[in-house]
Amino acid sequence: MNYKKFALLICKFLIFFNSSGCIANSYGPFDIIEVTQKNELWLNPGLLSYHFDQDKDYNSFNYGIGGEYKFSSVASLTAGTFRNSNYDQSNYIGAYWQPVAIGWVKMGLVAGVFNGYSSNNNGGWFPAVLPFLTIEGKRVGLNVMLIPTIGNRISGSISFQIKVKVFE
Repeated sequence: MNYKKFALLICKFLIFFNSSGCIANSYGPFDIIEVTQKNELWLNPGLLSYHFDQDKDYNSFNYGIGGEYKFSSVASLTAGTFRNSNYDQSNYIGAYWQPVAIGWVKMGLVAGVFNGYSSNNNGGWFPAVLPFLTIEGKRVGLNVMLIPTIGNRISGSISFQIKVKVFE
C-alpha cells in the first residue's frame, strides 16, 4: 500500500466532507485550547497501521468498531474493539486529553487499557499511554497515534483512525 497516497486521500476526504472548514483559527505555533463543555459522539471503523518493522507479516488493516464520547473541548472517553496487528481480537477503553493545538492539529495523550496481544500479559489487559493527534471537522475527523516498539512485546506503528460524528 502506498501510504503517501493514503495520507493525501485522507486529507482530501476531510476537506471535502467538512464544508465549513475543519480547522480552528490559530494565532501562533502553539495554542492552549479553551476548555468548554461538549456533548458529542463519534464512531470509527477501526485503525489503519503503518508498522515500523516492514519485514514481518503484521496486519495493517485493523478493522473493528469504536466510539468516542467528547464531553469537553480537551477531553473525551473512548472504547472499542478491533483486529490487532497479530490478527487477534483486541479491546480497549481509555481517555483522551488534548489541551494543545498547532494550527488545526490538536495534540495530547490517550491513556487506557488494551487486551488481546498474546505477547503482552498473555493476552490479558495492560495499560498504555500514547501520544495522540486529532484533526476534526464538523462531521469527520482523523485520530493519529504513535505506538512505540517495546522489545518483542509490542510492534511499533503509526495508526490512523477515521471517525464520524453521529451525535451533537
